[in-house]
Amino acid sequence: MRSILIIAPNWIGDAVTTQPLLATLKAQYPESRIDVLASHWVAPIYRACSEVNQVIEAQLEHKKLQWNLRKQLAKEIESKNYQACFVLPNSFKSALIPWLANIPFRIGYRGECRFGLINVALDNPSKVNRPPMVEHYLALSHLLKEGELATSVKLTPKLNIPQIAKQLVEKKIQDHGVNPQSIYVLCPGAEYGPTKRWPTDHFAKLTKLLLAENSSNQVILLGGKGDHILGQEITSQAGAVDNLQNWCGETSLDEAIALISMSKAVISNDSGLMHIAAALNTPQIAIFGSSDPAHTPPLSNKAKVIWLNMSCSPCHKRECPLGHLLCLKDILPEQVFATLNTL
Repeated sequence: MRSILIIAPNWIGDAVTTQPLLATLKAQYPESRIDVLASHWVAPIYRACSEVNQVIEAQLEHKKLQWNLRKQLAKEIESKNYQACFVLPNSFKSALIPWLANIPFRIGYRGECRFGLINVALDNPSKVNRPPMVEHYLALSHLLKEGELATSVKLTPKLNIPQIAKQLVEKKIQDHGVNPQSIYVLCPGAEYGPTKRWPTDHFAKLTKLLLAENSSNQVILLGGKGDHILGQEITSQAGAVDNLQNWCGETSLDEAIALISMSKAVISNDSGLMHIAAALNTPQIAIFGSSDPAHTPPLSNKAKVIWLNMSCSPCHKRECPLGHLLCLKDILPEQVFATLNTL
């Protein structure tokens, strides 16, 4: 197999969990060229994967067919003569480009009317007993080549740190007068919805505990543009404290990867940044509410999960169906702080 194309998932966390698949394919086909077609918001993940030869960044958008763009991309991709394509999202539209590009082996899970578009397929697992996402994607590697996984391949994702992004972050840290030796990164966002977001007043209390513990500690709030308002709430609720910076929406994902790699610890919800911290082996605490840590755990021996495992959990709902959100509210800042000191 000389050339392989990967159609990337649409979520940052999912993208991180595909890295062991890339490593396995590279071990199975050492001479192969592995390229990734990715939307602009997950492309930085694949730029941090050493197995990837080229990231083809496309302006693909959620819930839009974009037929003309897909035809144009298919024409460009057909000229590269890929022999196989792994289509990692389950959607119909994600399977269109490799089919239009006449890639011989189009590999993925069955789903959303993809018969014919995907010609080497696995059944989707049951929603009741879903495997961890790493195993879900890794299972596809067996479809072209039988046998055991290469012993050198680990089932834990690993990302590299973009050098240019690291330099930019170092300059930003210097410009803001931040002590680079004592950075704690707090990630208050979760794209999925409120049932994955630990309350902002809890983040604020945790911030005060961290800064009271040591005057040299620095807290940086990290997230996307949509999380900036959460950062503002935390800043306001924390009151007049020094050494607190709201960088939500003010860094690129490449820079976020670099910053997380430099931090003493990361405290986050079940989110894309949680998976990035795990792939960088940064000490971390992952707070779970409506989701299941057995399905999307932070795969790192430096990670600790806090999950109350209530009778209503995991509900996988975007809004709390019972209206109380106790699965997150009852995880107290003092508990997180005490756990942080055991890392």
